[in-house]
Amino acid sequence: MTAAGRTDPAEAEVLGYFESLSNWGRWGTDDELGTINHITPDVRVRAAGLVRLGESVSCGWDIDPRDRADPHSPPPLRMYLQTGQGLCDGNRVYSDYMRPGERQASAHEWVGLQFHGYSQTHLDGLAHIFWDARMYNDRPAELVTAADGATANSVHRLRHGITTRGVLVDAARHRGVDWLGPGESVGAEELREILREQHVELGPGDAVLLRTGAARARRERGADDVEAAGQPGWQASCLPVFHDHDTAVVGADVSQDAIPSGYDEVRFPLHAVGISALGLCLIDNCDLEELARRCAELGRWEFLLTVSPLRLVGGSGSPVNPIATF
Repeated sequence: MTAAGRTDPAEAEVLGYFESLSNWGRWGTDDELGTINHITPDVRVRAAGLVRLGESVSCGWDIDPRDRADPHSPPPLRMYLQTGQGLCDGNRVYSDYMRPGERQASAHEWVGLQFHGYSQTHLDGLAHIFWDARMYNDRPAELVTAADGATANSVHRLRHGITTRGVLVDAARHRGVDWLGPGESVGAEELREILREQHVELGPGDAVLLRTGAARARRERGADDVEAAGQPGWQASCLPVFHDHDTAVVGADVSQDAIPSGYDEVRFPLHAVGISALGLCLIDNCDLEELARRCAELGRWEFLLTVSPLRLVGGSGSPVNPIATF
């Protein structure tokens, strides 16, 4: 379901987006950055000018081994290899690099996580999605291998980070609700309404973040089983808006797509069209509640946004902690 009086584009139209909105070849046949190309030095300088208070807000969830928010993905795994336990035990067996009586000790740990899914805040690399066995810029899916990972379109291409203007689109506030329900979508018409209401115009290189209130719902009543119950999110009609305004990054407090999307073939259009055709950088599962509160207090829905993906060679994405600075 969508907001009252709004309809989804037909699936045939969405399928046409793969060609009409394609950025394949736009920045050359060797390009692996996609819409991040819209973030020019001038865009970064202008974004830095938005910092007036020196106040920062995290837009990411905790990486918590106790987290069971997504029943279809294992929670983060943490194994301590060395701890503070037993330091005063006279019978302790010391490792090769510790000496009995040594006053200095340390803690070491190993952490592993599946960040793609519906709970961890993460950035999707351009190797994350294939359509008809091709990925962004007409590269074959076979270039993502078990042995070497993404040998093209790797998230490692974003190792210098993302610094740009962020714009919060607060759909829950606009509708006067605590949160949007599963399957409810924010389409192009409502996106424009919210931007007018917030007195913001989209510009080249922007990062557009959608608040549906899902993070508040997750805290107050627990996380939904998204695959069973669905989730709110962007409607496919927003893709041409992002393309026409040279949007660099799209984020949300869900995994982008309204589920169910209403389409049989393009079940996740923001991912399928956005990543594979536009080369659009997506940040899934943000926590935008504190950001929304601060934006409302300041009456200001634009800010400096910085995102620093891990330098994962061959990675299809990366866990991230987006930071908004006012």
